[in-house]
Amino acid sequence: MSPHQERCILIRTRWRTFTRTPTPLDELTRRALLAWLDYRRSRWPGTANPHLLLTQQTAMDTAPVGRLWVTHAVRGLTATLERLRVDRQLEEALTHGPDPLHLAAVFGIDDKTAIRYANAARQLLQTAAEQGPDRDAPSEIRSATNHSNP
Repeated sequence: MSPHQERCILIRTRWRTFTRTPTPLDELTRRALLAWLDYRRSRWPGTANPHLLLTQQTAMDTAPVGRLWVTHAVRGLTATLERLRVDRQLEEALTHGPDPLHLAAVFGIDDKTAIRYANAARQLLQTAAEQGPDRDAPSEIRSATNHSNP
């Protein structure tokens, strides 16, 4: 099985392997990846390139897209790749509890970074609990703080 086929199976079964440890894939990301893979397959049906992202040039060989291409693709967007990454890690900490060991295992990040994200999640949860339920807060924060309030 090729790495691309393996990646497709993992996406269809809701797992990702961007780190060494497979982790659950949220539904929104899963749908976006499946849509991209369908487009990729229809646009470049005969490519041997195993990488998720392709360009017209990289579809003809097995090289990844360059950093410049990625930079141009996301330029001007409010959600930068860094902000998306940090948001995903914080969301994981809010959903599964501010456990640095869990964050380190899921994302393959170092101990200090995992502790920093766990502390940020703990502060958000504590602040939300002190203020009570907020209808505009993300559902993860509302559900995490409502467990003690009937």
